[in-house]
Amino acid sequence: MSNVKPTLKPSNIVEFIGDIFARRGGEEYLGEPVTMAEHMLQGASIAEQNNKSDAVIAAVLLHDIGHFIGEFGTFTMGDTQDRYHEISGAQMLAPFFPPEVTASVYHHVAAKRYLCATKAAYFKRLSPASVHSLNLQGGPMNELEVAEFAQNPYLEEILQVRYLDEAGKKADMQTPTFAHFAPLLQRLVDRHCLHK
Repeated sequence: MSNVKPTLKPSNIVEFIGDIFARRGGEEYLGEPVTMAEHMLQGASIAEQNNKSDAVIAAVLLHDIGHFIGEFGTFTMGDTQDRYHEISGAQMLAPFFPPEVTASVYHHVAAKRYLCATKAAYFKRLSPASVHSLNLQGGPMNELEVAEFAQNPYLEEILQVRYLDEAGKKADMQTPTFAHFAPLLQRLVDRHCLHK
C-alpha cells in the first residue's frame, strides 16, 4: 500500500492494519523489551493458546493500534501528557469490528486504572513504563469511577484484554506473524458488517 490512506471498507481494513504492522511494528514499545508488533502479537498468541474468544484475540492484537494512527503520535517515557491512543484506535476499528472488540480497545487504559484500584497485587505487576503511563492517564480509579466501570456490559472481555496486555512483554517470545491472525480478523469484520 502507498502512504496515501485508502478509503477503508470491510474488504480492505485487515490489509490496511497488516500494512501498519509491517511498516510500524518494529518501533520501540514504550520502554519495554519488545517492539510494538511483538507486544500485540504476544498478547494475541497467549489469548489463542488459552482458548480465548475470537473477539478477545482480536482486541488484544489491535489494542495499541492507536499508537500508530492517533493525531498525538506514540507514547514515550518522557511524556508529560496522555496521548489517548485507546480512543483513536477504537474510532478506526468501530465501523468494522463488533462492540466487544472496540469496547476492549477503547477501555483497555481504563481497565488498568480499574484493576489498580480494585486489586492491590495488580499494581505490583506493572512495568515502570506502565506505571508512568498510568500516572498520565489519571492514576487508579476512585470509588465512583470503579462503580461505573463495573457496569460495562463488556467488562469480562475488557479485563481479559488488560491482563493479556500486561502479559505480552516478554523478550524473545516466538509468535505467529500478523498473517496468522488475519483470517480471524476478517471473519469478525465480515460477521459484523453483514449484520449492520
